[in-house]
Amino acid sequence: MSDLTTTRARAWALKRADGVVLGFTDHDRDLAFDGVDFHARTGMTARALVQATGLSVDNTEAAGALSDAGLTEGDILAGRYDGAQLTIWEVDWAAPENRRMLFRGSLGEITRAGGAFRAELRGLSEALSHGGGRVFGAVCPAVLGDGACGFDLALPGFSVEAGLLAVDEGGAVLDVPSLEDFELGWFAQGRVVVLDGPAEGMTGFVRREERAGNARRLVLWAAPGIEPRAGDRLRLEAGCDKRFETCRLKFANQANFRGFPHVPGDDWLLAVPKGDGRDDGGSRQ
Repeated sequence: MSDLTTTRARAWALKRADGVVLGFTDHDRDLAFDGVDFHARTGMTARALVQATGLSVDNTEAAGALSDAGLTEGDILAGRYDGAQLTIWEVDWAAPENRRMLFRGSLGEITRAGGAFRAELRGLSEALSHGGGRVFGAVCPAVLGDGACGFDLALPGFSVEAGLLAVDEGGAVLDVPSLEDFELGWFAQGRVVVLDGPAEGMTGFVRREERAGNARRLVLWAAPGIEPRAGDRLRLEAGCDKRFETCRLKFANQANFRGFPHVPGDDWLLAVPKGDGRDDGGSRQ
């Protein structure tokens, strides 16, 4: 076995949510093990790992230059690395089979500046710091189409593909054909998915809809990470404002409504007995 004081290097394996796996190393030559090629000359560095016993969160950060062909600023802006799974090894570059795992977790907040990036690394125990439990309120906490909601957005009339006619405000305003079969507002609070072009896979959430001449204008809450182009194909999904009336009348899905429409609101705390009638607690005929 080689002397690790002179043949020691670090290697990072990054797995995105879409299944793409990228490898990096701070060695001056490429390494390969576990079916992953770890590329050198990426400028990747990492702070010393901060680890502790118990359930405290093991956090550190990694930094690097946006110089690898597989690691681009566009992908970071598009959110393709959000929550990506990361494993870090200390490896003997002369004999890569001699290695030990230093860290396993995920990427947290990513910042970019001057052609470089800095990413927070979150250990496996980080998930234990998330709050749990259910919130009881009048609106439904489920996401339209998820397992709790149970509604199938593939049903006719609840999604449609359309060509993008025009883009404004960096992608926050999208013009599509008039879609006369859908009433104005049908897609408000819904989702837009880009199906092709440089922004393929990007999503946006519709704030409101407007008429724009012979087109329908979708105003998003925020522009997607990559601006779509005119001519790209979009999939528009019906919107839900999470009220019981909408669940019943628009989707006929009231059996799966997860909210409590009759729960008293905050103003109930300020309610006082009325002074213009009988206030003995009995029923009124």
